[in-house]
Amino acid sequence: MKKEVSRQGDSLIFEGITSISAVLKGGYRKIERILIDGERCSKKAREVNFLMKMKDIHGFDIEYTSKDEIDALTTGSSHGGIIAECTDRIIPSLSSLEVLEKGFYVMIDGIEDPYNFGYALRSIYAAGADAVILTPRNWMSAAGVVCRSSAGASELMPLYVSEGTDACKFFKEKNIKIAAAGIRDSVSAFDANLSLPIFLIVGGEKRGISSAVQSLSDITVRLDYGREFRNSLSAASAASILSYEILRQNRKK
Repeated sequence: MKKEVSRQGDSLIFEGITSISAVLKGGYRKIERILIDGERCSKKAREVNFLMKMKDIHGFDIEYTSKDEIDALTTGSSHGGIIAECTDRIIPSLSSLEVLEKGFYVMIDGIEDPYNFGYALRSIYAAGADAVILTPRNWMSAAGVVCRSSAGASELMPLYVSEGTDACKFFKEKNIKIAAAGIRDSVSAFDANLSLPIFLIVGGEKRGISSAVQSLSDITVRLDYGREFRNSLSAASAASILSYEILRQNRKK
């Protein structure tokens, strides 16, 4: 029960070599120390050797400890006996973003769980988005959980903060098309023109996108189903499918 509750809270513990490698590669935060289960060193020789090489480059400490101590600090069980304590990440304001001529930007808002938030970031990153815009209330406080569920994508993806309406105004000033996911007055995403540059907005399944944000969008897109289905897809699923439709329409042939 303790771990179930703690997974929703702040977490700067990054679990497993995939998450740790993403932190090192992304460079958006610093690792303060690495904790390694001493009993698993022989089975993790490659990972340990890698971290020893990174230790002097990035200036973190490596400590050997027990499985019990690592389990007490973690929310999951897939850490492989290696975890990192990291500093916080400063997420800049959207006003500092330098937009690209063929940029692909995504805002996701209203996802109720850090794991689903991570799953969405994983797909958006894999689909080639250039940056994700977050509202001030987001799941990056649970950064370790989000990183693990996103397979490291959250630490590789450029992130910016903005309220939804301010983000729409920012991209409108840059002459970037705004596509919002929704139903009313919508066009099927499979028929819509989603050419780059584009700013995609996906809301959570409970609250959706605010009317103020929706009114600022250039097009509302929906996902058509293959059969009658009266419920919504999860925000993470919708973000994934729409991101890949944008990738499909803009792929190099």
